[in-house]
Amino acid sequence: MDIGIEGLDKRYGNFPALHGLDLQIASGELLALLGPSGSGKTTLLRTIAGLEEPDAGRILFGERDATRLSLRERNVGLVFQHYALFPHLSVFENVAFGLRSRPWRQRPKAAELKRRVTELLERMQIGELRERLPDQLSGGQKQRVALARAMAIEPSVLLLDEPFGALDAKVRVELRRWLRHIHDETGYTTIFVTHDQEEALELADRVVVMQAGRIAQIGAPDAVYAEPASAFVYDFLGRSNQLNGHVANGTFLADGDGYTVACPDVVDGPARLFVRPHDLLLVADADTSNAPTIAAMVTDLRRVGGRFVLTLHVAGQPRPLELDLLDTASHEMPAPGATVHVRPRHHCVFADG
Repeated sequence: MDIGIEGLDKRYGNFPALHGLDLQIASGELLALLGPSGSGKTTLLRTIAGLEEPDAGRILFGERDATRLSLRERNVGLVFQHYALFPHLSVFENVAFGLRSRPWRQRPKAAELKRRVTELLERMQIGELRERLPDQLSGGQKQRVALARAMAIEPSVLLLDEPFGALDAKVRVELRRWLRHIHDETGYTTIFVTHDQEEALELADRVVVMQAGRIAQIGAPDAVYAEPASAFVYDFLGRSNQLNGHVANGTFLADGDGYTVACPDVVDGPARLFVRPHDLLLVADADTSNAPTIAAMVTDLRRVGGRFVLTLHVAGQPRPLELDLLDTASHEMPAPGATVHVRPRHHCVFADG
């Protein structure tokens, strides 16, 4: 089902949580709402669900205005970070709960209910757990039960609020790949909230990056990561380095070091250059390209998994730089105290203010 958000406003007292927000979600899409705490992503999800009432604007489910409908009338499936399972009910009965709670005329007969719940448990790979209670399950198993319960009512849309936030890193990776598989199988319109950039970039068809109740950028994961629309989006999506400086006549000039690079689309004035740690290249002494480089002193060298991370101090800059090198690199690693030269392979320049 298509979801339409039109001019949505929501305030909590004097705090504006959402500002005139517009968003179109296609039927069958897996959409991530991504942003820091306080950006409005959970408020937006709860408003779509019917758990919060907007102060202005409309929510459309297909052609139907759902703005004033209750959660039950919207027929949404909800999955929360902490599962919200009934501790006294078995896995089977937790999944069956939404079906048993329907008005008598809409409730499936016993044989149909058993068939539907059993099929869901098998699809979620928890069929053998049907008689267990929630406190006998692992975190990952509980989340599968919660998703099965949300899907049992055949919802018009699935809404997931930080679904993997309570799980350890390895289980999170396994479950988000599994969720993508389940989504592709079922085709539900799915919206999930996360503050985990990697999770959003791996799972979603489109990513909505939110900032202070507004949409900072929306697009396919690769496009948002490779072509961030603002300094906020660049800095939020993964690790980043920054060089302070200013732009004059289409050229960025770094403070202190004096590194220059062309940026014809940036207005004159204070600016920052952003570059990812893996996009900083260590320039060999024998380099003859004459392309500008950044002089820096190595202040730290540490091994992180399969890479080395160099921390670099650049004269005139308030923040250190980080540079990633694979541990298979052929050149010798510089020691702390050494002076090196680096060059951005890919970068973005944004005007300040």
